[in-house]
Amino acid sequence: MFDPRTFHPQTAIVTGSDSGIGRYTAVALAEAGMDVGVTWHSDEEGAEETARQVREHGRRAIVARLDTSDLEGCGDVVDAMADDLGGLDVFVNNAGMGQSEHFLDLAVDDWRTIIATNLDGAFVCIQRAAKRMVAAGSGGRLIAVTSVHEHQPRVGSSAYVASKHGLGGLMKTIALELGEHGITANSVAPGEINTPINNAEADDAYSTDRPGIPLARPGHPAEVADLIAFVASARASYITGASLVVDGGMLQMGPQGGSHLVGNEWRQG
Repeated sequence: MFDPRTFHPQTAIVTGSDSGIGRYTAVALAEAGMDVGVTWHSDEEGAEETARQVREHGRRAIVARLDTSDLEGCGDVVDAMADDLGGLDVFVNNAGMGQSEHFLDLAVDDWRTIIATNLDGAFVCIQRAAKRMVAAGSGGRLIAVTSVHEHQPRVGSSAYVASKHGLGGLMKTIALELGEHGITANSVAPGEINTPINNAEADDAYSTDRPGIPLARPGHPAEVADLIAFVASARASYITGASLVVDGGMLQMGPQGGSHLVGNEWRQG
């Protein structure tokens, strides 16, 4: 039986860490004493900036391009980065894409692209990371950044919601199968977070009004990264198979939000 007191993470890979939640997570893990693999899909300059911030904390950073829709190649990128880091203790699957098209208008090719990027590629990368952790015998942390839409749907996001539901279920199954190896598997499910993908500046989170969220504002990406860093740490040794929501209370508003709507604008997404 694996003794969790022996787990001391020193190496991590964070996919999609060229900006937003991924960047803040990479830096948070560096602050926690880990060398970090940084991946990018279309913003190499952003990834290099993340790497620079990691190195400011005295840790190694390596950078590689990762396309999670490339099911033949994305796992090889994970393996190569782990080799370069000298091991892999923490893997954070953050890379993904969104969608804003209604179900009846969604083309099959677009459905397949979103599922391949958010779910198929995640499976390949997480499996590669898990195999390395099992072989090393030192425990590990597998973390998937999902969304509140892992738990509740959103109009105009059928493929995205399906992929996040699937990813959350995958992590729960991994938790069952890999627990004996001292490997935990958890999801972190953000609500509205001020990131470039949402066309928002991080620090504006504290001054943006969101009446429908109990904390009355969107989240800062650092608030998600701090949770991920905790789940990645030795202190989270008895947390597995969980989906940890960080949404300012948004999901608690379901029935009340529905009963207080006064128009049909929500049907447009």
